[in-house]
Amino acid sequence: MARRRIIAGNWKMNKTPSEAVALCAELKDLVKNDAVDVVYCVPAIDIVPVVEAVKGTNVLVGAENFYIEDKGAFTGEISAPMLKDAGVTYIIIGHSERRDIFGENDILINAKVKKAFAAGLKPILCCGESLALRKAGTYAEWIRRQITWDLDGVSADQVKDLVIAYEPIWAIGTGETATADQAQEVCKMIRDLIAELYDQTTAEAVRIQYGGSMNAGNAAELLAKPDIDGGLIGGASLKADFGQIVNA
Repeated sequence: MARRRIIAGNWKMNKTPSEAVALCAELKDLVKNDAVDVVYCVPAIDIVPVVEAVKGTNVLVGAENFYIEDKGAFTGEISAPMLKDAGVTYIIIGHSERRDIFGENDILINAKVKKAFAAGLKPILCCGESLALRKAGTYAEWIRRQITWDLDGVSADQVKDLVIAYEPIWAIGTGETATADQAQEVCKMIRDLIAELYDQTTAEAVRIQYGGSMNAGNAAELLAKPDIDGGLIGGASLKADFGQIVNA
C-alpha cells in the first residue's frame, strides 16, 4: 500500500511568537504540496499564533511536549486536551532530548502515547541510539526495546495512525547523517518489529520518518528508500530549506 509522506519540522526551543508568525509567512508558498502531510511542531507559547497563521494552508500544527494528566496541580505543564483544543494535531513523544536532558523513561513515554491517543492527538514517537550503541553494534536491540516498551498496550488500530521517527542521536544537530542505507536498514527493522508485535497490515500502514540532520541536500536520497516515509527535521525546519525537503 502507498503510505502518505509526512515531513514534520521540530522547531525545538526556537522562535518567539512574532518570529514564528513571520516564519510561517516565509514558508507558506514553499511548503505547498498536497501529496505530503506538512507539520510544524512548535514551542507551546507559539502554538496559538501558529495555528492562526497556517489557517487555510496545507500545514498542520504539532506540539513538542505535554504532561500525562488532563488537568490539576502541575505548575508549568500543558495537557493533551489543552493542545487538542488549541488546534494541535500531532505531538512529539520520546525525543532523545526529552529522554536524555529531562529524564523521561519508556514507562512515561508509553503513558504519553496512550494519553495522546485518548485526547485525539497523533503521536510522533521517537527512537534512536547513541554513538556508543552504534559503535558497539547493539543499536538494533536498543531500538527494538524502546519501541516494544513504548507501544505496550497500544492497539493495532492506534499504531496504524502513529508516526515513528528514527533519530540516531549521533546525527542530531551534528551535521552527521546516517547514510541512506543505514537509515533504511533501521526503518525496515522497525517495520518488521511492528509486524512481529501486531501484524503485516499494521506494519504496512505505520509511517516511519528519518530524523537526524536531514536537509535539502540529502532529503531526496533518504526519502527514496522504501521504508522511509518522511522526515522529522530540526535545524533545517527553521529556514527556507524546509520547502525543498517537503518537495524532495
